[in-house]
Amino acid sequence: MPTFQSKPYGKKGTFDPLAAKVKKRPFLLFGLPFIAIIIGGSFGLSQLTQTRYDHRDMRHRKVAKEEALGMDKNRRKLSLQEEYWRLQAKTDEDWEQVRIERPEGVE
Repeated sequence: MPTFQSKPYGKKGTFDPLAAKVKKRPFLLFGLPFIAIIIGGSFGLSQLTQTRYDHRDMRHRKVAKEEALGMDKNRRKLSLQEEYWRLQAKTDEDWEQVRIERPEGVE
């Protein structure tokens, strides 16, 4: 049969005063640190997210500048009439409209 060591009577442990305070106010030991971690994590994640978006915006600005410099050199004027004629020239003339038989039961 196992024997359990008992505490000697009258001898106080090192953490006994703290244990009594925790029993009285458990929020100070559990609740307050939990809320502090949640709030601190929120601020930390917001900074991390902001850094991510700043990096992405900087990369897009750089690409936009490079594209703008490259597009200005060989730019042609846009004319709606020219675009219309260009699209008309692309149509296929090798088709003809054929009427198919109606399915049975449809009037």
